[in-house]
Amino acid sequence: MAQLSSPLWRLCNLVMSAFFALATYVQMNDPDAGLWMVGYAIPAGLCFLISCRPQITETLPWRRVADLHVMMATALGAMLGWTLYKDGVTHIFHQEEGREFCGLLLTVVWLLLCRRSGRSGVGGLRLCTAAGITMFPVVAWTYYHVNKELRAEWPSHCTTAL
Repeated sequence: MAQLSSPLWRLCNLVMSAFFALATYVQMNDPDAGLWMVGYAIPAGLCFLISCRPQITETLPWRRVADLHVMMATALGAMLGWTLYKDGVTHIFHQEEGREFCGLLLTVVWLLLCRRSGRSGVGGLRLCTAAGITMFPVVAWTYYHVNKELRAEWPSHCTTAL
């Protein structure tokens, strides 16, 4: 199974790398662009490295960068999550903080899924999870960009990036 899953695992990481790179690009208009561009560029680079060489997750530099990013994103995500909870936000995709929270959650979950994936191949459960997670942001982003009424209340910097 590990030999058969390798191309799909690489493809999932390549798609996630492209998604995180696109997320980095659309942050240009954001008031705090530097923070979010770094926040998405690091996972984009790490995923691209996995798509080129899956065993890279076993190297110390890759693990350190991924662990540091997971730690920082978890801390920032906890703060954003608390803000959303405290404010009673129920439709998180309609609030900028909610979209930022979901982006952080996605980067954390993906990097944790990638951690130690080069050790002994990718199992079926990890591969199915990866395929599902890979499809979610692509489908969600497409859905929001097709349905303009969902973007009606977004701030102007969110509507002019693409």
